[in-house]
Order: sequence, then C-alpha cells, then structure tokens
Amino acid sequence: MFPGATDDGEGSHTADDADRDGANFVVVGAPLDVSTTFQPGTRFGPRRIRTFAEPFDDYDHRTDQYFSELGVEDHGDIRAWDNAKEYLEYLEGTLRGVVWDDAVPLMLGGEHTVSLAGVRAVEPEAVVVLDAHLDLYEAYDGNELSHASVTRRILEESAVEDVFILGARTGSETEWERARAPDVTVVSPEDVADWPLADRLDGRDVYLSVDIDAADPAYAPATGTREPFGLESRELRDVVREVAPYADGFDVVEVNDRDEGQTAALAGKLVREFAFARADGR
Repeated sequence: MFPGATDDGEGSHTADDADRDGANFVVVGAPLDVSTTFQPGTRFGPRRIRTFAEPFDDYDHRTDQYFSELGVEDHGDIRAWDNAKEYLEYLEGTLRGVVWDDAVPLMLGGEHTVSLAGVRAVEPEAVVVLDAHLDLYEAYDGNELSHASVTRRILEESAVEDVFILGARTGSETEWERARAPDVTVVSPEDVADWPLADRLDGRDVYLSVDIDAADPAYAPATGTREPFGLESRELRDVVREVAPYADGFDVVEVNDRDEGQTAALAGKLVREFAFARADGR
C-alpha cells in the first residue's frame, strides 16, 4: 500500500468492485512489462515505488497538509498479462471507474504504454509528458503498442488536442518530423525551467505523465533506456507542482529494479508532490 493511503484491498480488481466514497485520489499499480527495451523490469515498479516512499514524512511544510488527510486510497495492482491491447482495455476500465467517482487516478507503472489507458479514461484536451524520448514511432519493431509509440497513440485519441513533451533529448528522424506538427510541442531540458507551461493549460482538461527517464540517469538510473543530459530531480518536481492543479490524471512510469532505490524514491516523491499541489491548488 502506498504510505499514507488507505487500503482498497489486495490483489487484482475490476472497475466495479471498489467502494471509493470520499476518495480524492486513487493509486493504481499497472506493472505492464511486455515491450520494454534494453533493460526490462518495470513489472517491479509499482511495488518499489510504494516501498521506497515509506520513509517520507506525512506532513508537507510547503502546503501545510498531511498526505494521510488528502483522501488517497490504494487500489492495489492490476495484474498484467502478455496481451497489451486487452490489458490496456481492462486497465482503462478501472481508471475510468476512478474518474467517474470524481477521484484523480495516480497510476504507478509499469512501462509507458500504460499511459494510454490513463489518457483514455480521463479524456483530456492537453497531455503533458515528461520524457527523455519522443515516443512518436508509428510502430517500434512492428508493435504499435510499444512503449516507444505511446505518445503517437495518445495523439490519436479524439479528445487530445495538444501534447507537450518536456525534457525530450532524443528520437529518430521520423519522430522529429512528427514532432513538428502543430499538435506537438517539444521543450528541451535546457528550456523546461523557463517555459510558460501554465499559459497553455489554463481552462483545459489535462493529463500528466512522468516517464522517470526524463530525469538525468544520475538521479534515476533504474529505468530501461537511460539517456544522459536530462532534467534534475528538482526540475521534475517543479513541473509536477505547476501542472497538478490543472490535471485530472497522473502517472509515473518506467521505474525498474536496477538500483538501490533512488529511482523509486524519486517517483514516489513525485506522486506525493502531485497530490499535495493538486489538493492545495484546488
């Protein structure tokens, strides 16, 4: 269970079997790990994020709030299987149930592909993605539901008007060509801190996705495809704080088990920063 949350039960769930009366946020683990390239292990992400969030203090001095008083429930993990299409449909149903209950889903990945289920459930107009990679392949190794194609799939959702990719520093030639279209904005790591993001989000329905590899691998080494020259952890925190008051869904993805816990600790802290800022901003 995520520290400070109340327990919504153990094991796998469906969208219909949870009583979420009064919950403001619902943690959902999505340990999908079927298309991860180079270094797999995202199946362990949700468990590690919960574990390495345990030492954090309940109280947040900046917002004068207690995490345990924000109305956070932990729905547990949605057990993953090998058929990504079927899994995403099942996961979407669970997340849509959270949204229908007027709560904000906080999804713990799992590979980045699970963000597609989050976007489908929330149906935002604008999607903010913190990511080292563009993830704009039409298909990667012939797979349209690869983690390297997730942003391309998100752009195909009818509700989505704009995707803002912050921290991207690599991509194929065809991906950069797709990124020049008016529905995509790419902000380099050097420009993230000064980019006026809030101006693009005011009055819109928003979803925020954090691929942990947006951080420089010095801060987050436990991820499948490390890319140097990334964001500092404080820069990720600042973006999460800025976007949270506008966002009706959040995920942090691509954490694996190949370090001593520093990556999962960063991910867990970003979950808390999102919840504190969303509660404070609303």
